[in-house]
Amino acid sequence: MNRKKIIVTGGAGFIGSHTVVELFSAGFQPIILDNFSNSNPDVIHKINALLGSEVPFYNTDCTSTEAWDLVFEKEHDIFAIIHFAAFKWVGESVRNPLKYHKNNIGSMIALLQTMQKWNVSKLVFSSSCTVYGQPTQLPVSENDPDGFTPSPYGYTKQVCERILNDTVKSETKIQAATLRYFNPIGAHPSGLIGELPTGVPENLVPFITQTAIGKRKKLSVYGTNWNTPDGTCLRDYIHVCDLASAHVATLQHLEKDLSNTSKNEVFNLGMGRGISVKEIITAFEYVTQIKLPVNYTDRRPGDIEKIWADTTKATEVLNFKCKYSISDALKHAWEWEKQCASQL
Repeated sequence: MNRKKIIVTGGAGFIGSHTVVELFSAGFQPIILDNFSNSNPDVIHKINALLGSEVPFYNTDCTSTEAWDLVFEKEHDIFAIIHFAAFKWVGESVRNPLKYHKNNIGSMIALLQTMQKWNVSKLVFSSSCTVYGQPTQLPVSENDPDGFTPSPYGYTKQVCERILNDTVKSETKIQAATLRYFNPIGAHPSGLIGELPTGVPENLVPFITQTAIGKRKKLSVYGTNWNTPDGTCLRDYIHVCDLASAHVATLQHLEKDLSNTSKNEVFNLGMGRGISVKEIITAFEYVTQIKLPVNYTDRRPGDIEKIWADTTKATEVLNFKCKYSISDALKHAWEWEKQCASQL
């Protein structure tokens, strides 16, 4: 089987690892680039075990053009790059903004320079709904303007999108797709890969599962006086395997475009409805029959009050639809957490 080669930066991370699995299953040959600054080397072994095949891997700093060159000197005929590699925690970005600016923006610049040097024309960029800031109308569509992002993390995504758009409009022939994720949750149904945050989780679901398993004494909920039905933030959650499948659909969409026209298409990826923090907690407790100890505390700097996606474009252009429910995602996340605990 002649598989088209896809470089996946951050391929050992949460979304990246699941996308590697989906790519291979769809007939592509993923090539993982990761330096484990926000992931675990054991993930590579688990991916290989899941696929029954060894995926090429390079320990690479994606902010370095020299490191990129070392990869391309060994790997030829690259069809596309999927760019996940970035720091992603809102709270951490508020505490350490320079870390985020250096890594997230620097890796995008190095990546685009590498694409130009080695004549790679297709790119899928991992962006975020944080670029919308707090939207003035809901759901948000791809045509809505960027808003004020209260976190450095969100701002780096806005800057990276601007850099990509400026590059596409120049004399390059890059065909790109920017995927604005909402809130990925869950884990692979096999239990072999899932979300593995370093330190105290800043995302809701791993904090929930770590509290349920006993790693954390209490689950922290930041703010109960938001302007929402139950006072907690509203988010659009999507199963990570569905999100991974959307990357395959995006590549297949770019694969069909044989024109030589530069472009950057933007797609929202979510389930298309807002679910509150309290509703997620209640759903987890129902799925697992575990009562969580919850600490309601002050709002957290950088958080958005409410946001969910208009997913019409992804449905119509990519023919993408979610397969898994919120209950599925929470069940899979819990199975993954138990699997991690059993290996300690």
